Amino acid sequence: MVDRLFSERKLAELYDVLYPWNCSPDDAFYLDLVMEASSVLDVGCGTGLLLRRAREVGHTGRLRGLDPAAAMLDVGRAAGEGTGAGVEWVHGDLTTVPHDREFDLVVMTGHAFQVFLTEDEVRAALAAVRAALVDGGRFAFETRNPAARAWERWTPDHPREVVDANGFRARCEHRMDTPVEGELVSFTTTFTADSLDGPETSRSTLRFLDADTLTRFLEEAGLTVEARYGWWDRSPLTAESPEIIVIARRDRPTPGPRPETETIPLGARQDARAPAPHHP
Repeated sequence: MVDRLFSERKLAELYDVLYPWNCSPDDAFYLDLVMEASSVLDVGCGTGLLLRRAREVGHTGRLRGLDPAAAMLDVGRAAGEGTGAGVEWVHGDLTTVPHDREFDLVVMTGHAFQVFLTEDEVRAALAAVRAALVDGGRFAFETRNPAARAWERWTPDHPREVVDANGFRARCEHRMDTPVEGELVSFTTTFTADSLDGPETSRSTLRFLDADTLTRFLEEAGLTVEARYGWWDRSPLTAESPEIIVIARRDRPTPGPRPETETIPLGARQDARAPAPHHP
């Protein structure tokens, strides 16, 4: 189920106000990767701000945004008219919209990876990501480092407040629902804004995986970790790093031994040779 803050249009419209382009250094980090790739799939793209920005600065290849929240995609389409020309907006998720070796790069920004709460969900998502990548293609994403305990700062006295260029005001604050146990963290976000009649709330749950567990899942899925960073300046991942930023790669298949030549008697039917099996 999609969280209310993404699924309702009046809340989705606040997203780009609260988190405009360049409000965080992750924007530049991902934009550099996108501009290097000829075809990009943005999973959990939200309003597609990254893809719209890539078009604005000259990306001419294929850009596809995939999101399970129709309201976020509607906001992205409306905001991207003209500047977001040619961006593919697709409603769905990795399990409902299959891809087959179509993209040089798959990205998952905004800590979207943390919505996969069970091992089955993580495995299914990574398998779908691998299937979407060409051989040698890369998957870039981030998740919060559980050792940094970011949730301890998700309190009403640490709100996010924004006033845009037109004087429009928006604010969001978080409150933990229950004590944190294990890897799952649940919290409620409260929104107030000039466009709302009163406070609106949305409840969310995120999973915090440590770096070793994350690497194990990636390797099981056939994705090789190419780089890990602890912050957007590409500094090394340490125990104290706030982020676990990963670039993983779908390896090219290792060439196997040449098959033995099969002798077919003259005059034998041409369909006697079975087609070679397709290898993922």
